[in-house]
Amino acid sequence: MGDIVTRMNTWYPPERAQSWDRVGLILGDLRCHAKKLLLALDPVADTVEEALDEKVDMMIVHHPLYLRGTSFLPQSDPKGRLVAKLIRSDIALFAAHTNADCSPEGTGDALADLLGIRDAVPLVQSGEDEEGRPYGHGRIGAITPMRLGDFADLVARRLPAGPTGLFCSGDEDARIAKVAVCPGAGDSFLEAARAAKADALLSADLRHHPALEHRESGAPALLCASHWATESVWMPRLAERLHSSAKAANVDLEVKVSTIATEPWMSHRPTLGGLL
Repeated sequence: MGDIVTRMNTWYPPERAQSWDRVGLILGDLRCHAKKLLLALDPVADTVEEALDEKVDMMIVHHPLYLRGTSFLPQSDPKGRLVAKLIRSDIALFAAHTNADCSPEGTGDALADLLGIRDAVPLVQSGEDEEGRPYGHGRIGAITPMRLGDFADLVARRLPAGPTGLFCSGDEDARIAKVAVCPGAGDSFLEAARAAKADALLSADLRHHPALEHRESGAPALLCASHWATESVWMPRLAERLHSSAKAANVDLEVKVSTIATEPWMSHRPTLGGLL
């Protein structure tokens, strides 16, 4: 397990995480041997039950179990129950969050590659790694020029299926050639996308007022998907990276990617405005 943690911390250095974030090994013993992993976006009841059913040794998740300190872990509390189940089953828990968002081969690159964005670079650069590669949040690059409506259709086809779908704001006949993406909540990247002269920004959790004010001010067009859909595309990429690294070290490692959509919303209905 220690080798896996070392690899994760090398690929996604914890010092790149935001100051408010909590990343790294949450539960587990570095001396234990991990032969089977489960990758999931969120450590919630469904994914923990999947880990128990699959009899994995370790869960690697994107979102931390706790972002703030806690003094009590009773099993009457949902997170307390998760901790108890994981410890009783001797399953370790590791989180790579904003450090994975900003690092090469993280969530930003996974989303950019999924959509065919070429020559993608960080939308907001934070620094450079030892090899001189820039790292930072979001990605921006070029696509084959197309209508905004056609690009929205492409995004909808390629993102994982979920109950909330995709929202689009802008002239659907407008030509799109330069695209920015920000997996997860993207309100704070609206100005950066405009300053970089992006034609469109794909993100998630765009709130009413910031998105409306942005639209009134002009480009880029906005595409708003779900938090889970924009970030979960990283999991298969991480699985392949872990598997390849283990194979190169002549280590047997099974890596499973959870397909559970850990959305807070379970279904979607259009509102019709009719009388009861």
